[in-house]
Amino acid sequence: MASRIPRYTLDGVRDAAVSTHPFATEDGLGLNLTRFRRAECDDIVLLVHGLTSSSDLFIMPEQRNLVSYLLDDGFTDVWALDFRMSCRFPYDCETHRYTLDDIAGYDHPAALRELRRHIGDRRVHVVAHCLGSLSFMMSLFAGLLPGIASVTCNSVALTPRVPAWSRVKLSYGPPVFEYLFGITSLDPRFYRSPMLTRNWMLGRLVSMVHRECRVNECHMLSFMWGSGRPAMYEHDNLLPVTHERIADLCSACRLYYDRHVAKMVAAGHAVRYNRDDGRHSDLPDNYLAGAGEVTTPILLLTGDHNRVFTDSNIVCHRVLSKLMPGPCELEILPGYGHLDPVIGKDAHLDVFPRIGQFIKRGAT
Repeated sequence: MASRIPRYTLDGVRDAAVSTHPFATEDGLGLNLTRFRRAECDDIVLLVHGLTSSSDLFIMPEQRNLVSYLLDDGFTDVWALDFRMSCRFPYDCETHRYTLDDIAGYDHPAALRELRRHIGDRRVHVVAHCLGSLSFMMSLFAGLLPGIASVTCNSVALTPRVPAWSRVKLSYGPPVFEYLFGITSLDPRFYRSPMLTRNWMLGRLVSMVHRECRVNECHMLSFMWGSGRPAMYEHDNLLPVTHERIADLCSACRLYYDRHVAKMVAAGHAVRYNRDDGRHSDLPDNYLAGAGEVTTPILLLTGDHNRVFTDSNIVCHRVLSKLMPGPCELEILPGYGHLDPVIGKDAHLDVFPRIGQFIKRGAT
């Protein structure tokens, strides 16, 4: 069936000059920044997606998206990053052993260097989601991103916490799928695989358990991330067309990142995955160790129905309020989950104004 909305379209932002800015990381990956510019602005906003998603989260054409909202709210120079977790690149499904340390050490510093090459020393405000938020905070607290004016983190920051069923999946899922079943990546479109293949059977089995809707991709994403029916959002918060095309926004990925997340969940905070990895000797073993030197204002967002990272940002707010000298704010979003604060049909009314107000407080 043909998609009602083209994949990887830029049609969601029609009233700005759009330009793409490819750049490379020190470990040899090509990444991309997309600029949406309406006019000169002293306060630049950089948007960072999460795992299996991409910059498409912020430019969805079926509704008033975050980029358009920010442009209308006076932030007339908005950038969106596609880093190695982006489903616009093949990296998520290639054979790799990337960790969040790779993203913190390579991707975010390279993105900021490329951004600064175009905007100079203007103020940069970051709005990040999911593991994009976690990895960006790791890079910031490691001291690799000087000059950030403010950071908004949705769902999780530096103290990832997950439901009990998710802990089981994080601990046992990667070895079981990789070594027992020979499945090295998970894809929300598994049910479309050839009949009777392992992928097809897994997709069908997951849908047998998830009876809450008729969108198979939604079922698989709930299995991949979080615990719930559905896990990633509240159904009522999405437009029907968004729900139907959810696999366009959150696609396939390998299982190796899960190992790092599992280690952080066990530790209770962000930690380096492999202390013996000499490539990341400039990264701390404990990313909270440098919190006493971070003065960047931080806004932590979380839905009160978050079934992916539960109360992670509530705990993070409590921890950072004690450790860091800079201001740290918390906003709990009634009726929202993990992803719908970004892609919800009413996010421009319930969520985006809170982000805009926070950025404006830091735009001084």
